[in-house]
Amino acid sequence: MFIFGDWTFIILIPALLFSIYASIKVKSAFNEFSKTGTFSGITGAQIARELLWRNGLSCIPVEMTDSYMGDHYDPAGKVLRLSPDVYRGNSITSLGVAAHEVGHAIQHKEGYLPLVLRSSLVPVANLGTYAAFPLFFAGFLFSSVFLVNIGIYLFLAAVLFYLITLPVEFNASRRALAILEKGRFMTVTEMYGARKVLDAAAMTYIAALFMAVSELLRMIILKESFDNS
Repeated sequence: MFIFGDWTFIILIPALLFSIYASIKVKSAFNEFSKTGTFSGITGAQIARELLWRNGLSCIPVEMTDSYMGDHYDPAGKVLRLSPDVYRGNSITSLGVAAHEVGHAIQHKEGYLPLVLRSSLVPVANLGTYAAFPLFFAGFLFSSVFLVNIGIYLFLAAVLFYLITLPVEFNASRRALAILEKGRFMTVTEMYGARKVLDAAAMTYIAALFMAVSELLRMIILKESFDNS
């Protein structure tokens, strides 16, 4: 969202710079360790199925998605999907990412509270992401305090979603590293690489929260000026 002549746009600059940095870091880590095969030689799909089986989740299918870096666990469909490079690859990145998604499946099985909360927020967070700015801008255009407030409240739901996402993702990474290490699927050196990959991925979630909080702060400041006008 941009309002011409609005100085509050500078509030977003630190978040934008951090987002660029996080994006560079994750792409660099993924590319670096995607070129390094593991000693075990197993693929991301194989490690995912093995870890699911070891955690009593063999009923969950592991599918390949066409989306690059589109790896995710779908709690609603109870299916784990991996991007082609992760599904077929036997690199440090492939095993680390696949294990991370298994971590989400284990969270779901155990009823991990932050994951439950995040799943419940998905509908309103999606609405906030797509409708908050248009409603907020419309409030300015039509001098409607009601629309301005609705825009802020909706976007607040999106901010809460990003906030709750942090413990969900950090916990999944911790679970992934623990089960990989316990099962001795990777060497010490390979575990170091997997940790770097997952840490870099986590940085993107921090960047998303930073940007969302900056946007919310900007909206609140603009609302104050709107109330005083």
